[in-house]
Amino acid sequence: MFADRIEGKWIDAFCEVFARCAVTKGDCAAILSETQSRQLNVHLAELALLRLGARPFHVVMPSPRNTHPVPVRSTGASEAIGKLAPVVTALGQAGFVVDCTIEGLMHAPETPAILKAGARILVVSNEHPEALERMLPDAALASRVRAAAKMLRGASRMTVASAAGTNLDIDMTGAATVGVWGWTDRPGTLAHWPGGLVVSFCRSGSVNGTLVLDRGDINLTFKRYLESPLRLTLEADYVTAIEGGGADAQLMRGYLAAWGDREAYAVSHVGFGLNRKARYEALSMYDRQHLNGTELRAVAGNFLFSTGANEFAGRYTAGHFDIPVLGTTITVDGTEVISAGVLKDVFG
Repeated sequence: MFADRIEGKWIDAFCEVFARCAVTKGDCAAILSETQSRQLNVHLAELALLRLGARPFHVVMPSPRNTHPVPVRSTGASEAIGKLAPVVTALGQAGFVVDCTIEGLMHAPETPAILKAGARILVVSNEHPEALERMLPDAALASRVRAAAKMLRGASRMTVASAAGTNLDIDMTGAATVGVWGWTDRPGTLAHWPGGLVVSFCRSGSVNGTLVLDRGDINLTFKRYLESPLRLTLEADYVTAIEGGGADAQLMRGYLAAWGDREAYAVSHVGFGLNRKARYEALSMYDRQHLNGTELRAVAGNFLFSTGANEFAGRYTAGHFDIPVLGTTITVDGTEVISAGVLKDVFG
């Protein structure tokens, strides 16, 4: 199943998503990749664009040297472009950009300029196409995500609690909220595939309380189901204590400390998954090189907690954790949207 071979069904899947992105005959489209990109996805993107009658071209960047003290995974902030102005210009003029870089352009420094030029960006997450095929987006998912994003944009408070001991209070006033359902058809916008989640970047000092990461929760930076509980204390956005024994606590403490950067301990974003196709057990079904874990971020009913950069709070760092937390109850301005890990029928 994991042979690096072009399959017609995968071209079909790419065509379906690109068509939802309003790609039509004669459209110019850029395929951005780097030398270490998953070449199977790069080739599938090209073939799908050609099948739709578009006029694709490739922008291939050398994968940059890692200048950080530790390996970097799943940041959503590709460093492949390296602020090279001609590349930014070419992508902005392309109209449609298929992003096949390893980390993706979601939080890359060049992305605002590309979007401002009128391009729309589809980040094809660094997953094996078998997972992408399974996670095709649809209109029902888009409707659900839009409804959740609308609620959070107008919210003032979110609380998160669990039987394991989580008790978080989150001030949502002025938070920047993004909903992603898996495609984008409007100039100046970005989406990623797979999609099906909503996240909010809160203003400084907004997150306080206790977050308990229990057995079976997922650390996606390490691509690992937790085997022992961890208790995180959060004060004005910052993780001030990590309590717990075993390898999970040791790994988290060591990775955060290695950055030598206080901002690595801060909250990046909070949100939850809305995709009923996304499978919790997917992490155990693929070798680590075959997935980026975007599907796990979108699992319906998970509380997605993230540490790292938050430009809306004036914080920047390359250190990053994305942690889907199961079994929580999430309440937004008094409305319970997730009950003990189960997505309620609030958003349709």
